[in-house]
Amino acid sequence: MRQILSFSMKLFCILVVMGATAWAATAIYYSNLPGGFLRLGLAAGFAAATFLAFLLLPNRKRTLGGFLLIFAAVVVWWLGIPASNIRDWQKEVARPAWADIRGDLITIHNIRNFLYRTETDFDANYYDKTFDLKRLNSVDLIAVYWMGEAVAHIMLSFGFAGEDFVTFSIETRKEVGEDYSTIKGFFKQYELLYIVGDERDLIRVRTDFRTPQEDVYLFQVRMSPENIRRFFMEYIHQINSMKAAPEWYNTLTTNCTTNVLGHIRAFGGKVKYDWKVLLSGYAPQYAYELGALDTGLPFPELKRRGYINPKAHALGDDPAFSRKIREGITQ
Repeated sequence: MRQILSFSMKLFCILVVMGATAWAATAIYYSNLPGGFLRLGLAAGFAAATFLAFLLLPNRKRTLGGFLLIFAAVVVWWLGIPASNIRDWQKEVARPAWADIRGDLITIHNIRNFLYRTETDFDANYYDKTFDLKRLNSVDLIAVYWMGEAVAHIMLSFGFAGEDFVTFSIETRKEVGEDYSTIKGFFKQYELLYIVGDERDLIRVRTDFRTPQEDVYLFQVRMSPENIRRFFMEYIHQINSMKAAPEWYNTLTTNCTTNVLGHIRAFGGKVKYDWKVLLSGYAPQYAYELGALDTGLPFPELKRRGYINPKAHALGDDPAFSRKIREGITQ
């Protein structure tokens, strides 16, 4: 039994050191240090030094202690890498939204409403609009699928008396020439951005202009008017906060689904983190199971009714786009 416990402990320590070394080397490589060759050399050097230390130094406990101290120093340094609002941004993420708050009147600046010819060829239009909280009476969950059932991009759209709608899309803020990478998303490679947009932009760029086109579903959320307003104001406070203090995106912890749950919990909403949140394609089903969607219909039927691609294709830039895509979704 002692031998088994000793072997298990050694194996555990080996796995921890290997995992910590891989994380630290990757963090160094994707850090803000200047020059790709320098970052590569330091990352490779850290991994090689760790291997040689455990291979050649006789006192393994002392070596482990030294490694943990150095690893902790790397973590502290990495945590201190600041996000920025000043970079050479791609055009679609160049102008973040922010808001003025005057009692019940919320004026959102830089609401995006691009006029697309293709996904990358567009007129970058923005507008400001004032919304009255007293008229805010609905919130819809929009799920966008592009690689199977397990992965979706989640957006929230808030409605004001069925006439005005504004949509929030939590995304990576990419620089010119930068592409999205799930791995890089763990290592402070992308700032976080809350795009505030017109539904004709944020839905139609996905249904009509991306190649391949993405499947978009709209689900009407069941929430009291008071909580809808609290939920909306969580988003407003967040965009104003990031205007002053930018934040990092993280593939696992700070993304389009985990942040939604964070905003709900911030105003006292009782929702727990679940594997259906990590596998974001199942987030609508999770909302259904929590009773946050219309449970009068089976979920497959609710999802079928919520598929809005054909409507978006037909409506184009129709001024009544938001109202018409919602027709027939509920009973």
